Amino acid sequence: MGTPPAEAGRAHEVLERLDGVVLGQYAMLRQMMVALLAGGHALIEGVPGTAKTLAIRSLALALDLRFGRVQFTPDLMPTDLVGVNVLDELKKEFVYHPGPIFADLLLADEINRAPAKTQAALLEAMQERQVTVDGKTRPLPVGFTVFASQNPVEYEGTYPLPEAQLDRFLLKITVDYPAADAERAILDRYAGGFSADRPDTYGVQPVLSSGDLVRLRQSVAAVHVEPVVRDYITRIVRATREEPSFALGASPRAGVALFLAARAEALLSGRDFVTPDDVKSLAGPVLRHRVVLTPEAEVEGQRVDDRLRGLLQSIPAPRLATQQPGPPPA
Repeated sequence: MGTPPAEAGRAHEVLERLDGVVLGQYAMLRQMMVALLAGGHALIEGVPGTAKTLAIRSLALALDLRFGRVQFTPDLMPTDLVGVNVLDELKKEFVYHPGPIFADLLLADEINRAPAKTQAALLEAMQERQVTVDGKTRPLPVGFTVFASQNPVEYEGTYPLPEAQLDRFLLKITVDYPAADAERAILDRYAGGFSADRPDTYGVQPVLSSGDLVRLRQSVAAVHVEPVVRDYITRIVRATREEPSFALGASPRAGVALFLAARAEALLSGRDFVTPDDVKSLAGPVLRHRVVLTPEAEVEGQRVDDRLRGLLQSIPAPRLATQQPGPPPA
């Protein structure tokens, strides 16, 4: 097998720069890079003030891509997102004014505060990479990617996202509070002039261009996955349907998502083949929003992540014969 491309090192450089801005949240940043490299969308959930928006803004600065941001609110209309046709009095015809969704990287801030109609418009964009305005379909950029932030659904003014829309997110990334030393370092940064409201204080310059990102995604598509690892992915996904605590297990699309994410994780780790550890490290982010606890499990206080960890422990991971995989099947 070949070696990972030089751009893989630049992907790590992006990760390192983000880690210098968003302190104490390395796991979130790495999973964001996995979603980006795999060509999928990512939903980032955490309580307010845990640097979700800061992380996405910093990522946009590190990429030479068109960036759009939408603050989702209860009164946000679909036209505020996808654009609207406006009558031009001089030309006596309607002229289309595109919305902020026409971007390579879209920040959907507090996505679960918007009404159902707006969510439906975003679902079409995420699923088909196109939008429909007044019956006319308009394509979005080929690399269109949504990074959405979400407050926990228990917070006032939030609405659970439709299951069909959740399924379109490659990863659901959960964010916890940073460790004490990182939280203390955040204050030091602010004492030095940093401000989350001023991107010019981040110190982040573009590292990857759109062409670099295309080449990286092509390299991810070339990462080898041994048949035994593919079997492992299948066993994990099917086990969620047999778990008594889950009223709804993961669909075959979840297996595809885990396959794609594991390949991106392998490339980010400097390998051109996937290991079982790549799969295990991303099983939670890939599956946690694709399964549903039974009412009884919820009453008992069970958590999806705990049940998924239990499943992983019960499924033996395969052992690769060598560190280098054999040739891919003809």
